[in-house]
Amino acid sequence: MKKLFLTIVLYLSALFGAVNIYAQEAVVAATPPEEGDILKLAYNNILLILAVLVLIGVILAGLNLIWALIEIQRMKLLEQYGPEVLEKANLSATGTLWDKISQKSWNLVPLDKEQDIDLGHEYDGIRELDNSLPPWWLWLFYITIIWAVVYIYYYHVSDKGLNQEQEYIAAIELGEAEKAKYLSLQADAIDEKTVTVLLGEAALAEGKEIYTANCQVCHGEKGEGLVGPNFTDKYWIHGGSVNNIFSTIKYGVPEKGMISWKSQLGPAAMQKVASYILAFQGTNPPNQKEAQGTLYQGEGEGAAVDTTAVGANISSTDTTATTAVK
Repeated sequence: MKKLFLTIVLYLSALFGAVNIYAQEAVVAATPPEEGDILKLAYNNILLILAVLVLIGVILAGLNLIWALIEIQRMKLLEQYGPEVLEKANLSATGTLWDKISQKSWNLVPLDKEQDIDLGHEYDGIRELDNSLPPWWLWLFYITIIWAVVYIYYYHVSDKGLNQEQEYIAAIELGEAEKAKYLSLQADAIDEKTVTVLLGEAALAEGKEIYTANCQVCHGEKGEGLVGPNFTDKYWIHGGSVNNIFSTIKYGVPEKGMISWKSQLGPAAMQKVASYILAFQGTNPPNQKEAQGTLYQGEGEGAAVDTTAVGANISSTDTTATTAVK
């Protein structure tokens, strides 16, 4: 009894403490969890979950205490009136609380009363009995019926929940957002070995802005070449693939006055401007500088780009500062 009493006191103390802490946390809570993020939601409400578990423990401990008190009272009645009186009053039952719960859950017929439900059929020594379905199974069946009614109303009548099509669309949108987030993180992982040519209008437009701000003053507005070599012919000093151009931009050519841009431009920016530079191939602008380097035959990735797809991106812009790249 004393042990049970102390257990209940401890459970109640823990419960009130958890609820109090959770209430304080709720007041100063940060931004709410993202929709559909169950793990984050559970983490942010861990104290409430613990409080519910503690409450369940208190209820179980209370039930055990009540059963112990009943047993004590039954023993006193047994000593005072004897087993015959208790049996008539149906108070002579023994067993633990779990035994009682098990009996109620299964509704088993005692062995000495099985003849009452014997159907008279026997197969290989196995008798057929007319047992009722276990109450726990019946209640689960009833709960599934109730759940089905609530489910249909919530998802198909009230429109409060997402149906399968809406969940699919939401999952696709979430996947696209996660993909974009992942690709944005991978942009800085690009190097001269993994870089590829970008053909999208948005990427080339950004490449044009970078070229105008940093490269145009030495290579010309249309890539015709000024101080630096031109980009419109097929002759390249350091190679004409996107890998070569990216490497030249990244490390520079110090002996010819071109600085390394890796400290000023990120990998994604260098990829975009390298792709834009390749778009000058074959545009044949006026006042082209003479060819320099060797004829590039297209070895490697990104040696040539379809300029018809990006011609709109090559237009007049203001100049600022840079040095030779080709």
